Amino acid sequence: MNLGISGKLTRATIQSPLTPLMLLAAIIVGLIATITIPREEEPQISVPMVDIMVMAPGLSAPEAVELVGKPLETIVKSVNGVEHVYTQAEDNGVMVTARFLVGSDPEDAAIRINERIGANIDRIPVGIPPPQVTVRGINDVPIVVLTLTPRPGAPGQWNDAALFELAGKLRSEVAKVPDVGLTFIVGGQRNALRVVPDPAKLAVHQVPLGSVIEAVSQANRTFPAGTVREGGQAVSVTTGQTLKSAEELSQLTVRAVNGAPVLLKDVATVYQGPTEDQARSWRWARGEQGEWTMAPAVSIAIAKRAGANAVTVSEQVVERMESLEGSLIPDSVQVSVTRNYGETADEKANELIFHLALATVSIVLLIGFAIGWREAAVTAIVIPTTIMLTMFASKIMGFTINRVSLFALIFSIGILVDDAIVMIENIARHWAMGDDRSRIDAAVDAVAEVGNPTIVATLTVVAALLPMLFVSGLMGPYMAPIPINASAAMVFSFFVAVIIAPWLMIRFARKALAHGHDAHDGGKLGALYRHWAIKVIATKQGAKRFLIGVGVATLVACSMFYFKAVTVKLLPFDNKSEVQLVVDLPEGTSLEATGRVLEQAAAVTRRVPEVVSMEAYAGTSAPFNFNGLVRHYFLRAKPEMGDLMITLVPKGDRDRSSHEIAVDLREQLKSVPLPAGGVIKVVETPPGPPVLATLLAEVYGPDEETRRKTAMEIEKIFRSVPYIVDTDNSFGQPRPTLRLIPDRAKIDQYGLSERQLFDSIGALLGNQTVGYAPRGADRDPLPIEMGLGQPQRTWSASLAATPVAVTPGGQLIQLGELVRAEMVPGGQTIFRRDGLGAAMVMADLAGRYEAPIYGLFAVNDGIDAADWKMAGLEKPEVLLNGQPLDESKASVLWDGEWEITWVTFRDMGAAFMVALLGIYVLVVGQFKSFRLPLVILTPIPLTLVGIVLGHMLFQAPFTATSMIGFIALAGIIVRNSILLVDFIRHASAPDKSLRETLLEAGMIRFKPIVLTAAAAMIGAAVILTDPIFQGLAISLLFGLASSTLLTVLVIPAIYIVLRDDGIPIKEPS
Repeated sequence: MNLGISGKLTRATIQSPLTPLMLLAAIIVGLIATITIPREEEPQISVPMVDIMVMAPGLSAPEAVELVGKPLETIVKSVNGVEHVYTQAEDNGVMVTARFLVGSDPEDAAIRINERIGANIDRIPVGIPPPQVTVRGINDVPIVVLTLTPRPGAPGQWNDAALFELAGKLRSEVAKVPDVGLTFIVGGQRNALRVVPDPAKLAVHQVPLGSVIEAVSQANRTFPAGTVREGGQAVSVTTGQTLKSAEELSQLTVRAVNGAPVLLKDVATVYQGPTEDQARSWRWARGEQGEWTMAPAVSIAIAKRAGANAVTVSEQVVERMESLEGSLIPDSVQVSVTRNYGETADEKANELIFHLALATVSIVLLIGFAIGWREAAVTAIVIPTTIMLTMFASKIMGFTINRVSLFALIFSIGILVDDAIVMIENIARHWAMGDDRSRIDAAVDAVAEVGNPTIVATLTVVAALLPMLFVSGLMGPYMAPIPINASAAMVFSFFVAVIIAPWLMIRFARKALAHGHDAHDGGKLGALYRHWAIKVIATKQGAKRFLIGVGVATLVACSMFYFKAVTVKLLPFDNKSEVQLVVDLPEGTSLEATGRVLEQAAAVTRRVPEVVSMEAYAGTSAPFNFNGLVRHYFLRAKPEMGDLMITLVPKGDRDRSSHEIAVDLREQLKSVPLPAGGVIKVVETPPGPPVLATLLAEVYGPDEETRRKTAMEIEKIFRSVPYIVDTDNSFGQPRPTLRLIPDRAKIDQYGLSERQLFDSIGALLGNQTVGYAPRGADRDPLPIEMGLGQPQRTWSASLAATPVAVTPGGQLIQLGELVRAEMVPGGQTIFRRDGLGAAMVMADLAGRYEAPIYGLFAVNDGIDAADWKMAGLEKPEVLLNGQPLDESKASVLWDGEWEITWVTFRDMGAAFMVALLGIYVLVVGQFKSFRLPLVILTPIPLTLVGIVLGHMLFQAPFTATSMIGFIALAGIIVRNSILLVDFIRHASAPDKSLRETLLEAGMIRFKPIVLTAAAAMIGAAVILTDPIFQGLAISLLFGLASSTLLTVLVIPAIYIVLRDDGIPIKEPS
């Protein structure tokens, strides 16, 4: 007998003393890899985003675009590796964001941008400050957030400033933990020495504001002034003295117009206290008795360094914090861990490792009952060995343990055991034949018999999976662990099946009883198969009718997508323990009004039983997650902006998923009254890669006015669709602006300078830091700030009467004499993408449909039905992909989740075609025929019958993971077809009719085919509860069930239709 590669490998190793050593080595390297490999919840998708912020003082948004935005765009677009360039312009500033290709190195991206800007700095206009370049990537996302609040009824004055100071000290301690990355503090107010000028007192004492600014700025100066020789030594000279306290500051002398000395405290309020930043944060927490308490809060956000283990870093940070309780952290302050991604990653990994073990035990039991317990013991060693080798390979290739890589192992466990099952089952069959061969010879022959088809069958699964590696865009690195880990597992499983499995069978299953195995007739399963197969292949017409029926069933299954019985979505929502509310109120809304809306939203949220705590942030942003990184939530620092971070009880302690809670909460929040243009968005952590918005329409056109008008019409269509929610736009409303226009004639008449006037206005209405007052070791220096208090910041007669300057003749000049005040609407935000002006309409989906494709179709229908002439506009052209070539006409480009959905399914479709081609080539090589492989590939579409039925039963959307299951099924089903067709060829003999040959081959191969399918289905069943990978589980579970049963009947039916010899079946005597 020709042994082939498999037989030769088995012959060489079945009695070798090296075989057990190889087994031991595989287990040891796998265990080391499993212990040392970093753990994360999701794969780390590196999408470096470089923000270039440029101040453009005094320029309106359109002017800033022309003067700063466009020159910067052209510089940034020329950098290699930049995928998209976004420009956002407001009055007085521009931000250009360069988004690099997925997988780029963030530090390298920042260096390239900096170098290119430096080389073209001459193109930055005169008077524009140098750009500030900031790079942010996945490693800047905080993995731990510690929130400090005073305990209910705690003694002491724990206000925003005191909490901020404590947070600063705690942050310094936490930074000592190894592998801690970027840290920052959110909320609270800094302590400062405040100088608040009093316009009335300045007028009474005849002191111009300029004298106060000068006195405070100069009094705090100290600098080295050289050296002197003193007593034979060289002595350093330092001049000046820094201020230490509010008392010292208040005793400064300022000069009145008449030269009289006046103390600073006589014309200004000087005190040490919290700054009046337009930001506030507080926390609501549920007590043990269900009562809610509210307190001021300050959060410390802690990220990890690149490549560090999130689980280890988060554990060490929490341990460090706990060790400081009672010393640095007083008993009156509670530090709550409001985010711990390391802990959630560890929980997820442990849960999936448990599923892995559960699948292994289930498959071992299956083999125990179906074949024998000694063979089951062999499988119990083979599976962990293969998994350990795959873990080692994963570690070598730089992957981490995360939900996707572990799912790859769980779903491949059912496939990788196939090789071992086929080998073990065939060895047992050969041993049961009762001929004069030795056990070793019979085992080698058994391996050689199924060896070549097993190699091809293994390679078909690899050929099905590997093309998925070339999915581009953000989903590429997210899905990469699946084809790599699963393919590695398949390759290792083959070598384990032909080297380790026969060696173990000889050692453990040597005494297996001959009658325990069905040598020729396939036993009860074989008899069951014969019963049904006879009905299908009895006549050529019957076989034809069966094939037509199966074909119609497949077409009906496909039509379910058209009739929306099965919806399509990129990925379903995960069951997280956090939900975020994002509040966007009209431009110009005060901090107090934003705080009131947040309080009303918090009151609604407190009625949700699953909520345990929430942190509110008004005028500042909550610590951002990966979603916030892409959406730039960290820049949300205006009074009209607010965030509410909601923490839910752990998912094991609640019945509803976080998505169900979010949908319910969104409905309840409709009761919160909002000003026109205000919106409360319920933001869930998106599964997979985040986008700017789930449903995003980019409106292009000849000018900004056309774009905005078209966008507003499209926004109306968005709001008319019931399942489109949280609708908003990119341009908002004009920000109310108080413009103080200098009277140049009077300035010239009094002999003053505009700079002097502008400095005075800045000192009154801004928060100018004029120096720092050191406070010794281990204490942060206090900034010395000058400016009016928030209640005084209103344009009034008293403010206009502030003496700001003095003429050369000694006359005091009031602010109101030099400026004219008028309220004007400010500019609106201008957005540009890749050099084209765009206005954006964004929304989310909830309710009947939650995939952007259905919202997109509904809005497209609305665009077709709208009366554009009535609105004085042209109907925009709708684009599904790629920016418009002609900007002279209005057009709408769909982006957001649709873009990733389109790219992912397009690339996976291409991967499927490549997989089919690869499988076809392999099978042609194996069977030396062009027609036979087509018969083998026929069952692939049959998987759709089960897949669609499964998704309908579970009411689950067909997702990217469902597609992965469909592609993987192609390899699994073809593998069964190959083994069946190979046996049909082996079983054929001149004295046998075609029908007898088909029945014999089917009866013998039915048991291992059913066993391998059952094993793969068990692997799928344990991940059926995971929200994201449920689609993959449904595809494997139901697709395998339907296609396995159909394959063993369809292939014989095709043989009968194509090669019928007309000899009827002989009934067994």
